[in-house]
Amino acid sequence: MSAVCLVIPCFNERNRLPQREILDAVQRRAGLSICFVDDGSTDGTMEVLTALQAKAPARIDVIRLDTNSGKAEAVRQGILHITRSNDFDIVGYWDADLATPLDDLDDLVSTLAGNPDCVLAMGARVRRLGSSIDRYWWRHMTGRAFATFASLILRLQVYDSQCGAKIFHRDAAAILFRDPFLTQWLFDVEILARMRARLGVTGVLQAVIEVPLRRWVDVGKSKLRFKHMLGVPVDLLKIHLRYNGRPFVSRAEAEPAARLAKHLPEARLR
Repeated sequence: MSAVCLVIPCFNERNRLPQREILDAVQRRAGLSICFVDDGSTDGTMEVLTALQAKAPARIDVIRLDTNSGKAEAVRQGILHITRSNDFDIVGYWDADLATPLDDLDDLVSTLAGNPDCVLAMGARVRRLGSSIDRYWWRHMTGRAFATFASLILRLQVYDSQCGAKIFHRDAAAILFRDPFLTQWLFDVEILARMRARLGVTGVLQAVIEVPLRRWVDVGKSKLRFKHMLGVPVDLLKIHLRYNGRPFVSRAEAEPAARLAKHLPEARLR
């Protein structure tokens, strides 16, 4: 497997973090490293992460944010941290509860490696024969409704923008995560909006591939609350106003823009 580093954001995950599964994954999977980002936890999560790091110091990194900044910023800081080096070909992020088992990482890596135009492979919780997607019915229904609105905002047919299993080519991630996100919970949509604003619809259709997951388990105790859901329409509007019709990367940044789509011919860039 190519050298891969996954960012796992953690906020008060002391009693929910599947430590044994994570340690087993980094010890038996060649090329896999994990960067934990403690997002200002107050329940002793940092102590758990430090103990995990001590058991596999070459494969586990830990950084701490002094104050709780939200999932979007925690992931962004983790991605920026690991993309400053050339140690990894592929970077990404994963949910701390391993709702998506790390075994599914292989399918995403294979997709990214096997499609020269692709710079982002993202998991999709598709209920189909041969898969085991254990999701509460109400979350499935609200997810389908959200996907419809997100597709309208992005002008792209996206099945599952919010699945917390995504991997990128390192150069693409360094650009996509360079600037702070407008929203705390919809940064997954904003990533796609940034790509669409720079590459157009045709470019995104070639640069992004949704990969149906084999397994996904609704662990429960989600940090997403009803008050956050009330802000979804406003957040989608912010994304629409910021990115639709405006290139995320200016023409003055042509060189880094080319790195974003290094597997796409220059002619496909705006």
